Amino acid sequence: MIPAERQHFILSCLVERDVISIAELTERLGVSHMTVRRDIQSLERLGRVTSVSGGVRLSRRLEAELPHLAKSGINTDQKGAIGRAAARMVRDGMVVYLDAGTTTLEIAHAIADREGLTVVTNDFVICAYLSQNGRCTLYHSGGLVDGDNRSCVGELASGTLGQFNYDIAFISTSSWTISGLSSPTEAKRPVKHAVIQRARRSVLVSDSAKYGVVAAINILPMEVFDAVVTDGQIDPGVAGEIRDMGLEVILAEGPRTDGDPDCKGEEE
Repeated sequence: MIPAERQHFILSCLVERDVISIAELTERLGVSHMTVRRDIQSLERLGRVTSVSGGVRLSRRLEAELPHLAKSGINTDQKGAIGRAAARMVRDGMVVYLDAGTTTLEIAHAIADREGLTVVTNDFVICAYLSQNGRCTLYHSGGLVDGDNRSCVGELASGTLGQFNYDIAFISTSSWTISGLSSPTEAKRPVKHAVIQRARRSVLVSDSAKYGVVAAINILPMEVFDAVVTDGQIDPGVAGEIRDMGLEVILAEGPRTDGDPDCKGEEE
C-alpha cells in the first residue's frame, strides 16, 4: 500500500473502534513499526487522529467552548500546577501577556505579589484579580466582549495588543494537537496572532485533557511557540514529538507541597 491507502485504512479501523494499537496496525498492514508511526504522525498533523500510549484514536471534536464558569471547575489541580510552573518563567521587569482563560488565571495568582511587572490581558477575570491583588502595571485590551468567556476578542482587541512588546506571552487554548491550536470561532485568531508577532518568547499553557481535541478553525501552528507547559498526563510520545520540533516541554506535576518544585524540565 502507498501511504494514503495505509492512512485511509487506519481511519477506517478507528471508525469501528475507539482505540487501536500500533502493534495490531503493524500486523494488519504488514509494515514496520516505524512506518505505522510515520502514518500516524501524518494523520496527527492533519488533526485527524491523536497518539495515545501504544496506539492511536480519532481526534475529538470541539463544537463550542464551555463558558468561563464551567471551565473554572475542571482540572483545577493541573491548572494550578501549570500556572505555578509557568510563573517561574517570569522575571522582574518583564512585560507579560496573559491570554484569556482559567489556566492563565492561575499564572495571575502566582505572580500577583511580584513588583516591577507590566501585565497585559484580554481577560476580565484576570484584570479584576490583578487590579485588586496585584502590584503590577496593568493593561486590558478592550474590544468586542465575549460574555461567556469573560474576555475581549476581535480586531479592536488585537489592535491594542499589537501595541506592546512582550518579553513573554502565555497563550491558552481549549483544543490543540501536534499541528497546533484550533477554535470553534474565528474571533480569537486575530488576538493570538497579534500577541505572537510581538512576543520575544511565546508559551502554550494547557492541560493534557485538551490535547487531541480539534475545532473548526485553525488558529496557530505549534511552530510559533518556544515552549509548552502542560501536566504529566500528556502522552510521552506526544511530548517527544513536541521536543523534536524544537520546543521546550515543561511538565507540571500535581499540587505544590512544602515549597517543592512541581514541574519537570525538558531533560526529564
